[in-house]
Amino acid sequence: MSGLRWNVGDATVTRVVEREAQLAAGSFIPGATLEVLERNRAYLHPWSVDDEGRMGLSIHALCVEVDGLKIVVDTCVGPHPLPGIFEAMRDDGSFLTALAAAGFARESVDVVICTHLHFDHVGWNTMTVDGELVPTFPNARYLIARTEHEHWSAASEEAKEHATAFTLHNTVDPLFGFGVVDLVETDHRVSPSVALFPTPGHSPGHVSVRIDSVDATAIITGDCVHHPVQLAEPACASGVDDDPVQSTATREALVAATLDTGILVIGTHFPPPTAGHMVTTPDGPRFRPVG
Repeated sequence: MSGLRWNVGDATVTRVVEREAQLAAGSFIPGATLEVLERNRAYLHPWSVDDEGRMGLSIHALCVEVDGLKIVVDTCVGPHPLPGIFEAMRDDGSFLTALAAAGFARESVDVVICTHLHFDHVGWNTMTVDGELVPTFPNARYLIARTEHEHWSAASEEAKEHATAFTLHNTVDPLFGFGVVDLVETDHRVSPSVALFPTPGHSPGHVSVRIDSVDATAIITGDCVHHPVQLAEPACASGVDDDPVQSTATREALVAATLDTGILVIGTHFPPPTAGHMVTTPDGPRFRPVG
């Protein structure tokens, strides 16, 4: 399912994968224990929780084409050096090949949206050419929420390390020298069909993306939710959520806003089939994947 694509009115959203993984229950999302996953097994297995109780997570970009624009939402891990155990996640360039094959060659992209500034969402913002860090997407405007940028600009190196925002010197800071960054408000309108909306908690200036086209709506979550179990159990916060109380409230609001509405919810880290709808079940609100 690496070539997943969804139509949202006149818009298309295409998933381009950099890496997929299976994580032990309770590791990345401490509250998502084996007991919690088993309680939700009927709708999680086998697509997002396997027979051993491991959780599927994916690192991918979501590429939107609408209003005459090609928009890339989040640029994954990228090619830059990473500290410690994260080094194994570096991309070898195959992501850019996959992006071009999906119709989003570097030079064709008009807008890059960074939902937040953790390392696995900004990695391919830049690349090295002739020893210099340059924008990977040379014709694009890079949109970053002002509050997000201000937070990390003032943060200590220790805080960045703890929250996995440790690549900004390679992936974000160089962009300003090229004049390609727009610092925007968290409710910024990108185009007639695409807008940001604030979903704080995972990071202070985190945004998600809403697409409204013709009579259809979709939401790209970013990291306000990492795994579909969190839409059934919103209090299951990620281990790197900046404010777990706020992130829980954000997930609760997301469930309330999408429940039984037909809005397509596209998870930035959800494994295939990645997108689905929030529906009421006898067990409460649940994410029902499409396809």
